[in-house]
Amino acid sequence: MARALSDMGDLWGSWVPSGWIERVLEVVRANPRTEFFFLTKNPVRYFEFLDRMPENATLGATVETNRDEGYERISRAPKPSERLEAMAELDWPRKVIVVEPVLDFDLEGFAEAVKRVGPAEVYIGYDNYGCKLPEPPLAKVKALISRLEGLTRVHAKSLRPAWYENP
Repeated sequence: MARALSDMGDLWGSWVPSGWIERVLEVVRANPRTEFFFLTKNPVRYFEFLDRMPENATLGATVETNRDEGYERISRAPKPSERLEAMAELDWPRKVIVVEPVLDFDLEGFAEAVKRVGPAEVYIGYDNYGCKLPEPPLAKVKALISRLEGLTRVHAKSLRPAWYENP
């Protein structure tokens, strides 16, 4: 079982001092029999530490959509296309994509972008906090899951009709 680090935080954010990350990596290296799971919205930061990344690390990125337009109204994180590109370029044996909270997407483009990443696993789920985000209809999410299941292991998390759909 992998140990998640920095739940609801982002150790790899641009504001996090490199020394903090180095100290966490030292702990990971000191525990080689434990698998550690890193998750970020800033996966380009992984490249700074890749030569020192312990083998017992799984590197993940949250990518809620493949659409950049309007994303800045939702988050100050790097654009989804930048995260997908960074993960696709990342040469690491265990990568994970987390599509949560899922935002509306272009089905073919998103499935292809995730395929280029080559993740070992993908997690997909809706918002759990009632934020009325621009969610896709449930049928579209199920279609994405179906496409991705042919490529990798998919974990469907909070699946429900979009907030605007009639239950």
